[in-house]
Amino acid sequence: MGQNDIMSTAEDFADQFLRVTKQYLPHVARLCLISTFLEDGIRMWFQWSEQRDYIDGTWNCGYFLASIFVFINLFGQLSGCILVLSRNFVQYACFGLFGIIALQTIAYSILWDLKFLMRNLALGGGLLLLLAESRSEGKSMFAGVPTMRESSPKQYITY
Repeated sequence: MGQNDIMSTAEDFADQFLRVTKQYLPHVARLCLISTFLEDGIRMWFQWSEQRDYIDGTWNCGYFLASIFVFINLFGQLSGCILVLSRNFVQYACFGLFGIIALQTIAYSILWDLKFLMRNLALGGGLLLLLAESRSEGKSMFAGVPTMRESSPKQYITY
């Protein structure tokens, strides 16, 4: 079995695999891009009291305001994830998740921590990809067919 035969077999397998999984890949990609928000929102639910006590202890804002902060954080992340996965109001969900990133950066005083700064930049990049992808859908009468328009948000994804 020569190298060309192996390459041909691998290409055939890849083509068949992509044909079968093509309809699922956008959903899996969205799930991967928002997985950090989903995990953080679920963790907020299970660590409610610890998160509330941390915010109260750090900011001395009281039990009520700390609870409001944790609720906004939890609700904002989980609702944003649900909207992105359901492909409803994706632009608003992305802007809401950008707001959560900013809120957490301020509340947890992590702006100058390089590790968290890089994490937040990666999260922002993922949200920008989701935003560009959502803006490219539904703009044309001919869905999926290339058009002669010069500017398309999806062009930015391919570079």
